[in-house]
Amino acid sequence: MNRRVPAIAAALLLAAGAEAMAAGKEADFDVAEKSVAQLQEAMASGRVTSQEITRRYLARIEALDKAGPRLASVIEVNPDALEIAAALDRERKQKGPRGPLHGIPVLIKDNLATADAMQTTAGSLALVGAKAPRDAFVVAKLREAGAVILGKTNLSEWANIRSTRSTSGWSSRGGLTRNPYALDRNTSGSSSGSGVAAAASLAAATVGTETDGSITSPSSINGLVGIKPTVGLLSRAGIIPISPSQDTPGPMARSVADAAVLLTAMAGSDPHDAATAEAHAHAADYSAFLDAGALMGARLGVVRKQFHDDMASAEIEKAIAVMRSKGAIVVDVPEVPNTDKYAATELTVLLYELKASMRAYLAEYAPTSPLKSLEDIVAYNQANKAQVMPWFGQEQFLAALAKGGLDAPEYVEALANNRKYSRQEGIDKVLKEYRLDALVAPTGGPAWMTDFIIGDAGGDSFTTPAAVAGYPHITVPAGQVHGLPCGISFVGTAWSEPRLIALAFAFEQATRARRAPTYPKTVNVW
Repeated sequence: MNRRVPAIAAALLLAAGAEAMAAGKEADFDVAEKSVAQLQEAMASGRVTSQEITRRYLARIEALDKAGPRLASVIEVNPDALEIAAALDRERKQKGPRGPLHGIPVLIKDNLATADAMQTTAGSLALVGAKAPRDAFVVAKLREAGAVILGKTNLSEWANIRSTRSTSGWSSRGGLTRNPYALDRNTSGSSSGSGVAAAASLAAATVGTETDGSITSPSSINGLVGIKPTVGLLSRAGIIPISPSQDTPGPMARSVADAAVLLTAMAGSDPHDAATAEAHAHAADYSAFLDAGALMGARLGVVRKQFHDDMASAEIEKAIAVMRSKGAIVVDVPEVPNTDKYAATELTVLLYELKASMRAYLAEYAPTSPLKSLEDIVAYNQANKAQVMPWFGQEQFLAALAKGGLDAPEYVEALANNRKYSRQEGIDKVLKEYRLDALVAPTGGPAWMTDFIIGDAGGDSFTTPAAVAGYPHITVPAGQVHGLPCGISFVGTAWSEPRLIALAFAFEQATRARRAPTYPKTVNVW
């Protein structure tokens, strides 16, 4: 008689029971509003796998993005995401996790190159089929950290530099991204898809890019934390460009802690981006700066000139009162000086750099594309006007074509002007004069109604000073106006991310102002 048979049968029944229990635990697991730390804890405990987490996010994309409210925030899903997650699950069992992003699904903006099955198009039909030969540097760093690149997010086409009267959140490839807090309202740009996808829990967190306001504005409007870092802390290599002077990627997440984890993974020097030469000396584990007591004794300058929207301003006043209650020394600052001196020359720099940098990107990251220059893109758009330009044109592209090279006196003078008046005669001047840790202001007003005929109707925002200076800017949810989120900004000098993250985290913990979206069709703000 073979006595091993009952033992084997018992072992098989035990294993089957364990699998059934595990399946039951996975069935109960809801990824909505889960933090990176909560996802890691669930995987570490064996309650759920990265593959199952990935599957749950893919299901949410189907239910909310492609169906239901049809948010249209994800332009493409990575067909290899489940396989990548399974491989990371096996690695976790064999070697343990690489770090806090191991097995965590992340969505990235569709202007970050990926050498995989996905496209990299900046939302334009013009670049469909032009596969990148290698990942953008920050994408490679995310993969090294163990993140699952779940897919790519829609954006304002060409990162909103094509037209003078564009509608943010629309691209010819991805259509219109809808605001999850009111579907008829705008998502702001150009990282609109990244903002909506993070707000709707279609991934653990997302990556956006900013030239002026394209991380911070959609983060504020979609109830998120957005970090626009010091230009040069994160590489721009492999990102479809506008301006090397101002472009940067950055994290967009539902909490400061999650944004800090993403920033940590992406920061560092890259030999392919000269602006990052000093990044290795400043990059850090930004999670170490999550200090709930950081407001005590902090000197914060409230920029009064930025209080434009009465309803949003009322929420920011409440936020400032909380900061005072937590020990912050709040100083009223009339304005950031000299912003008027680069109000016009900012665009001059962007147009010159767009023309030069686009040619370089296409040569290196879209070598198989028939389009080799901005001139070629303009010609494509004109030839395919019905599909590419049904609502607005390409006035900014045409203006860029009229510019000369980067040795033109107009460009050289404009760049020097912008840096002088945004840095030493701007942000640094006011920080020094008032002895401040950071500047504080409303990031902007609540979301406006989307209107393809009129175009964007967003009011004044606090994005330009930090954008032109290349300095860090963090926005954090501060409240809601009739259900529409508004954010508060923390701005500092170059490489001041640690201090800004500490202040932003302390404010977040004191207020807990973020609310998950409920996808209403509309809201009567006024």
